[in-house]
Amino acid sequence: MTTCDDDELWTTIDRLRAWLDSSRQGSAQEDLLLRMLKLSEEVGEVAQAVIGAVGHNPRKGFSHTWQDVESELCDVVVTALVALGTLTPDVRGALSAHVTKVAERSLGG
Repeated sequence: MTTCDDDELWTTIDRLRAWLDSSRQGSAQEDLLLRMLKLSEEVGEVAQAVIGAVGHNPRKGFSHTWQDVESELCDVVVTALVALGTLTPDVRGALSAHVTKVAERSLGG
């Protein structure tokens, strides 16, 4: 079973990207675009789960839990990391550098 331990997480993200690459049906450019669009699909599933967790849809009522929201958010993160890995071979470095910039901008030095 995969955990979010440092090296194993990044290895798993690389394996998922490679698995998707091996089943590519279109061009590399189409694959890249579809991976970016997949993020929108996953974010939509977060929204659906939140609506279900608060019972906002009168037809469906309370159709989801906050644990469902958590799971969907994790799907967004995994999908984003795989998409990032499609753009750069150094996913870990790109994410780390960006988090540093965000922290500096938001939290100050």
